[in-house]
Amino acid sequence: MSIRRVVPDIRSDSFDASRDFYAKLGFEEVMNLGWVMTLASPSNPTAQLTFMNRDATAPMDPDISIEVDDVDAAHATMRDAGADIVHPLSDEEWGVRRFFVRDPSGRIINVVGHP
Repeated sequence: MSIRRVVPDIRSDSFDASRDFYAKLGFEEVMNLGWVMTLASPSNPTAQLTFMNRDATAPMDPDISIEVDDVDAAHATMRDAGADIVHPLSDEEWGVRRFFVRDPSGRIINVVGHP
């Protein structure tokens, strides 16, 4: 299993203000579903920031998203290690497969893959 990218998930009540602020640093909007927006660097597309006002399908909001090449293997590893999986492995309508796990510091990690 390899890591493809790590993205902070930032809570925001104003996507416009966030987008305008980070545009000054060179970020561009690459996704906006209304409740979640991702900005990326045009010169380094894996350098990303995600903003959300509330996760649409999970009972809590993640702090960090980690994209892996095999989300099923990551889920099995976490489950077998006895980690606290707080949102089950799910296929989402926007084209990702993901689960949430709580890390030892209490942060909620969105482990995601693209099938």
